[in-house]
Amino acid sequence: MNAISVTVWALESHCFLVYSVLAAIFIAFTVFHKNRLHVLENRIGDTKKVPNVYSARKDREGPDDEDDPDYLISAIPEDTLHVPYKPLQMSTKEVIQRSREYYDLMAKRRTVRSFSTEPIPPEVLENIIKTAGTAPSGAHTEPWTFVVVQDPNVKEAIRNIVEEEEDLNYARRMSRQWVADLKPFATNSSKPYLCDAPALILVFRQTHSMREDGKKRMHYYNEISVAIAAGILLTAIQYCGLVALTSTPLNCNARLRDLLSRPSNERLELLLPIGRPHPDTTVPDLERKPLDQIMIKVTSGLNDIHSGGFCVFCVDSFFSGGVDYSCDAVAGGGADYNCACVDDAKHT
Repeated sequence: MNAISVTVWALESHCFLVYSVLAAIFIAFTVFHKNRLHVLENRIGDTKKVPNVYSARKDREGPDDEDDPDYLISAIPEDTLHVPYKPLQMSTKEVIQRSREYYDLMAKRRTVRSFSTEPIPPEVLENIIKTAGTAPSGAHTEPWTFVVVQDPNVKEAIRNIVEEEEDLNYARRMSRQWVADLKPFATNSSKPYLCDAPALILVFRQTHSMREDGKKRMHYYNEISVAIAAGILLTAIQYCGLVALTSTPLNCNARLRDLLSRPSNERLELLLPIGRPHPDTTVPDLERKPLDQIMIKVTSGLNDIHSGGFCVFCVDSFFSGGVDYSCDAVAGGGADYNCACVDDAKHT
């Protein structure tokens, strides 16, 4: 009888004993490793009591250099003097009148693609750029660069780059729906206005800048800061009687940046041909969205009237110290409104 036969005979003859031994080994193994896991969990728990600076910073904006005392220098001096702010004081009537006048002026703003070649006085260009530079920015880092181009040769070089890229954009890069959406505006890859307009303003966004000590200075919210500055620039152009085309040259950033010798931390956001409109300029007959489609008025945080809550008109009058009123909605009424301060038509 060989060893294998003896083993099989022993297992068959002592099944209960064998299974009992195996069960005991399994239980001992489980208890042992359970204790090991418990000890390990306790150790992990102890380490969690120590602040994890890396996990705490994972949602932070900017690099994790807070351990470097030389890095923690504010973008502007910490001891910057705070001075009294005394804006122009106007009566409510004047405020309303100026708001209407400004709207009437801005409502006439249109994007044009045909420019007169009549030159723009240099002072006008400087003033509208200075106006754009008054925009707010994150931590006052002012992350914008406005490049003004008037030289015919440079304008032609810009046009060549843009048209080369636009040929590819219209042929391959842009979706068919995108191209279809542009058809009412009669746009294509030809951009003669880049040479016709007396001036081009290229708006670059600075992702960061460098400090005097060679360290990087972060530009917080640089996208929205530059967008605000560009909006102010467009209103300044409109205010002084000029027109512009708000173009965003797709895939032209690197080539135009190199052409204009801009650093790698700058990215082209807008290319604005500006000037006076050509005498034969036409624009699409468009309508802008009415106010009720672009503004939602939230009154004192109360429930909207359509949810069966308060009457926004009466409550607004109440919180502003207005005239006496009687409205079922304020008292928790339903759809039947009886209001002395507004008519029922406004409750729909």
